[in-house]
Amino acid sequence: MLKITPHKTGDSTTLLLEGRLAGPWVDELERVWRDSKESITGSLVVDLTGVTFIEQEGKRLLSRMWQEGAELLAVGCCSRSILEDIMSAGRSTRSDRTAKKSLSQ
Repeated sequence: MLKITPHKTGDSTTLLLEGRLAGPWVDELERVWRDSKESITGSLVVDLTGVTFIEQEGKRLLSRMWQEGAELLAVGCCSRSILEDIMSAGRSTRSDRTAKKSLSQ
C-alpha cells in the first residue's frame, strides 16, 4: 500500500509518500504526478522519507520524475542509495530528451 499526500506551499508542491512504491502503487503515483503537473506552480518535491520499499518500476518512475525536474528526498540508507543511483546519471537537457525521443520513434 502507498499513501500519497500532496502539500502545496507558495512556491512548491510536495508529494509525501508513505508505504511501498511497488506494483499498482507505481501506476498510482504516476497518475497523481501526471494529473498534478499542470497545476503545479514552482517546484515539485517527492518526499520519500516514509517509503519502506522501492521496486525497480518505482525506481524508473522516480528517475523520470527527476529527469523532468522533481526534487527527490529520502532519509533511509536504502532509499538514499536508490536516489544516488538515479541522480548519478545526471539530468538530461531538454534538447537531449527531444533527441532521445526522436531516436526512439
